[in-house]
Amino acid sequence: MQVIKRGSRNQSSLTPLIVLFLVAGLFLVSISSSAQAFFNRSYSTLEHSKPIKGDFDEIIRHGKLRILVPQDFTSFAYLPRRRSPLAEQQRMAEEFALSHGLIPELVIVKNFAELIPALVAGKGDVIINNLTINQQRRKKISFSVAVSHVREQVVVRKEDDSITRIRDLNGKTLMVNRDSTFWHALQWLKKNKYPDIEIQATPDNELHEHILDRLAAGEIDATILDSNLVEIYQGYRNDFKVATNFSGQRDIGWGIRKDAPRLVSEINKFLQLEHMAGGDESLFTGDFAQIRKRRVLRVLLRNNAASYFLYRGELMGFEYELAREFARYHNLRLEVVVPSSHWEISRWLLEGKVDMAMGFLEPSESQRQFGIEYSRPYHYTRRHIVVHKDDPASQISDLDQRTIVVRRDSSYWDSLSKLQQQGANFNLRTTKDNVETEQLIQQVASGRYQVTMADEHILDIELARSVAVKSVFAMVDEIPHAIAVRARNTALRAALDAFIKRIYKSEYYNVLYQKYFKSRRSVAKFARGRVLDSLKGKISPFDNLVQKYADEYGFDWRLIVAQMFQESRFNPKARSLPGARGLMQLMPRTARSFGIRDVENPANSILGGIKYMDWLRDRFSAELPISERLWFSLAAYNAGIGHVHDARRLAKSMGRDPNRWFAHTETAMLLLSQKKYAREARYGFVNGEEPVNYVRDIKQRFEAYVELGGNLLGSATPPSRYLTLAHR
Repeated sequence: MQVIKRGSRNQSSLTPLIVLFLVAGLFLVSISSSAQAFFNRSYSTLEHSKPIKGDFDEIIRHGKLRILVPQDFTSFAYLPRRRSPLAEQQRMAEEFALSHGLIPELVIVKNFAELIPALVAGKGDVIINNLTINQQRRKKISFSVAVSHVREQVVVRKEDDSITRIRDLNGKTLMVNRDSTFWHALQWLKKNKYPDIEIQATPDNELHEHILDRLAAGEIDATILDSNLVEIYQGYRNDFKVATNFSGQRDIGWGIRKDAPRLVSEINKFLQLEHMAGGDESLFTGDFAQIRKRRVLRVLLRNNAASYFLYRGELMGFEYELAREFARYHNLRLEVVVPSSHWEISRWLLEGKVDMAMGFLEPSESQRQFGIEYSRPYHYTRRHIVVHKDDPASQISDLDQRTIVVRRDSSYWDSLSKLQQQGANFNLRTTKDNVETEQLIQQVASGRYQVTMADEHILDIELARSVAVKSVFAMVDEIPHAIAVRARNTALRAALDAFIKRIYKSEYYNVLYQKYFKSRRSVAKFARGRVLDSLKGKISPFDNLVQKYADEYGFDWRLIVAQMFQESRFNPKARSLPGARGLMQLMPRTARSFGIRDVENPANSILGGIKYMDWLRDRFSAELPISERLWFSLAAYNAGIGHVHDARRLAKSMGRDPNRWFAHTETAMLLLSQKKYAREARYGFVNGEEPVNYVRDIKQRFEAYVELGGNLLGSATPPSRYLTLAHR
C-alpha cells in the first residue's frame, strides 16, 4: 500500500505493519463505517491469505468473510471526503458479515487485475470493487444483484475543450487499466473506427489518483473512470472535468465464486431485503391499537410441515392459515418472519421484531417471568416416543440403554428428563437447535438415530407420508399449545383469545386440521410439492427460464418468481379483464414495445416482464438505493409509473421520505384514492391499496422463497444470555 499525496508521483512504500496502523488510524476519522465493524474487522494482503474455497457453510465454519479490494479502494474507504459509494459498499459488506456472526477481513490486492484471479483461487470470498457485470466476467465468476449503476466517463484536464464527443478521441492519448471494460472498448474503437487513438496501459500498482496527476500534468490527454469515482474525486479536486459519457448505464455488482451459490443467495437476500429495507424492519413493540394503525401483523413461524412451508410456490401451513385468518378478520396485512434457529423465537419477540410467535409453543411459567405471555390454547396434543417401524420395542421399558435424540432447549427434553426421574433407563442426547422434529423422525426412519420424541400432530404427518416409524409410548397428559406475545400487549392477547374462542373446533378449524394432519392424500400431496431447496430450482415450473433472464438483467430470480405467482399463479394462459396475458400479465402493447410476441409463451412472457421491470427501474434516479428502486419498480409495474411519481411528490409534501417506499411513499399512495388528494395529482385517482398490497405480498413471498429454501447450517447453540421458549 502507498501513502496518497496528490501532486506527487514519487510515493514511499510502507511495510504491511505500518499499513495496518495507518488504515486503523484513518478509520477512526472515517465517516463511512460503523464502530462495530471497526472492532470486528481484520486485514491481510493477498500473499498472507490462505486459499479456502467452499460455499457459505464453509465460510461460517471459518468465521470470516474475506473481502477482496484493490489498494486503490482503501483510499476511498478511509479518507474523510465526500460520501464515497465505494466506502458504502464496504460498509454493506461488513454489515452482511456481522449479521451472520462473521469477522469481515479486507484482503488488499495490489491492483484491479488481481481481483478475479484471487477470488477464483480462493484467496477471498467476495469482490466489492466497482465491478461491472458483463458476460465475459460471468464466464469466470458469479455476481450479486446490482448494488449500483454507473456510467463510464471520459475525463480530461479542466482547461481542455478539444474533446466533447467520442470521435474526438481520435489522435488523443488515453491511459486505462488493461483489465478494465474501458480497455477492450477502446481497442475495438481503434480497430474499427478511430485508428489514431493511442491507448496506454496503466502501470502496475498505479492508483487512479496518480493517473489524474498525469492528466493534470499534460502527460496524457484523457482517461476513463466510472461516474461514482468521478464524483469522489470532484469532491476535493478541481483540475479535471468530464468531457463526455463513454457508455450508457452499467450495472455494478459484487463478485462471488461460481462454486458458492448459497453465498450469492445470502448476499442477494441481504442487499434486497435486509440492508436497505427503508426502515420497514424497525423494531416495534406496540399493542393491538398500534398494530392496527400500522395495518401490519408480524408473525414468527418456523419452516416445517406443521407450521409454514411452500407448496408449488404458494405459502401453506396450519399455523400460517390460522394467522392469516386472524389478520384478515382484523383487516391487517400479514408478514411472516422465519428465525434461523429455535432459540431466536423469544429474543425476536421481546426485541420487537415480531408481534406474536407461533410454532406449537407450550406455555411456560419460567418464560412469563421474562415478559412473555400466552393466548388461550388453540391446540392440544399427546407426546410420543418414536422408533423405527421394524424396531422390536413395544413399551418404554424396551428402551433401556437406548439413546433418545431431541433438542436440548425443547420441552421434549424436559418431558424425557421427568421420565428418567420416574425410573426410565434411557440416555438423552442433544442435537442442533435449528433441526425440526420432522427431520429427527426422518433420521430415525433412516436408521441414523434410534429414538426421538414428537408431538402427535407432527407424527401424524410423517405417518401419513408413510415414513417408516411408529410410536412405542404415548404420554397420558395432553400438552396445550398457545400463541406467545409480549406480556404488556394485553389488547393483542385479548384479540387472539376472542379469535381462538370463535374458531377452535369450528368447521373451519376441523377442515383445516384434517387437511394438514389427518388426510393421507392431502399430506402426501403437500410432501411431493413442498419446496425444500430453492437454490435447486423447485419453486415454479419455470425456474430455469427465470434464472436465465433475471441474471442477465440483474434481478434476483426468486423475486421474479414471486412476482410471477402474484400475477398469474404460474398459469401461462392467464388473462385479466383489461387484457393482460401470460405469466407476467403483460398488456399486448407493452409486450410489443419490448419486441415480445405471443405472451402466452412462457419464455416470451418472462423475458418481457423482466425487460419491463428493467425499463421501470431505469425511470428512477440512480441515486436511490437499489432496493428502493426495486420496490418503486414493482409498484409502477402494478399501478403505472405516473401514479408512483404522484405518490412520491405527495409523500414529500407530507414530510415523508419520497426516496423510501415502505412506511413513506406507500402511505401517500394510499391517499391517492381520496378525492382530496387525487384532484391535485398529475395522474389523478388510483386505487392505492392495489400497488401497496402488491409490493408487500411480493416482498413477503420473496422472503419466504429465500428463507424457506435455505439449507440448514451447522450447530446454532444459543448463547446463555438468550431466553428460549418451550417449543417443538
